[in-house]
Amino acid sequence: MPSFAASPVNLHAARPGALPARFRRQRVLIVGCGDVGQRVAQLLPKRVQVLALTSSPERLPALRRLGLTPLVGNLDKPRTLSRLAGLGTRVLHLAPPPQEGLADWRLDPRTRALMRALSLRPAPQALVYGSTSGVYGDCGGARIDETRTLAAHTPRAQRRVDAETQVRFYGRHAGVPAHILRIPGIYAPNREGGTPRGRLLKGTPVLREQDDVYTNHIHADDLARACIAALWRGRPQRVTNVCDQTELKMGDYFDLAADLYGLPRPQRIAREGASEQLPLMVLSFMSESRRLDNRRLLQELRLRLHYPTVVEGLSAA
Repeated sequence: MPSFAASPVNLHAARPGALPARFRRQRVLIVGCGDVGQRVAQLLPKRVQVLALTSSPERLPALRRLGLTPLVGNLDKPRTLSRLAGLGTRVLHLAPPPQEGLADWRLDPRTRALMRALSLRPAPQALVYGSTSGVYGDCGGARIDETRTLAAHTPRAQRRVDAETQVRFYGRHAGVPAHILRIPGIYAPNREGGTPRGRLLKGTPVLREQDDVYTNHIHADDLARACIAALWRGRPQRVTNVCDQTELKMGDYFDLAADLYGLPRPQRIAREGASEQLPLMVLSFMSESRRLDNRRLLQELRLRLHYPTVVEGLSAA
């Protein structure tokens, strides 16, 4: 299977004609330019201009040092977004929904504001949204593909469902190829909190085998490459699971990491009583079990994973 190189193929094909070079140049607008967004920016070829939306003026110098063109705007203040329309020939939306201050906890006002802003001018050539695999809800450990009926039951996952709906609606009505990436747990040794080491050092327990859940993973670098592949290769109005080939329950993942780091394996506990020892956020992840099918990622986006399992990804450190 061919590899996806750092430089997308045929970047200027969608702009035929003798236009000035400044109009022929591809401009990727990254909304939510955190760790993954910055990895995307570093992988894009130099001939692509990268625009990064930030709500923090203090981040401008750091973004410029990375070679990005920063734009100040706040997804929570829609009036600040009007200048975004028409700026990006391709748009990568990685900003998460807000967690508080919501009039309706099921809706993502940030994605709604962004879609309205993009509608003010000629549409981009492609739109990619980074969603979450949490929209599937608990699947009882079953292997699932992108046709699985959504069953989000946490507020944050339900807001992602709303965001996906808004992206698809915009794509259909604006004639924009909109592609959704459903992303599980992101890890990387050079990402803040990107490995299990911290939890292992704290001695945080995991569930015993009979109570444990399957988890899914993707290395941050492979995720960045998947974002680029979707921007240029993504099928219109399509969803792709972005995960590696790992098939481990959560406790086995932490056991594997402990062995690689030379640390003690975590204590195994029963689900009953786990609420007394684990934070609510950790418990919420332990309430859902599924195994994502990544055939679309490998076959349609033609992505060759640099880190096909967490063994390679964690060992790379």
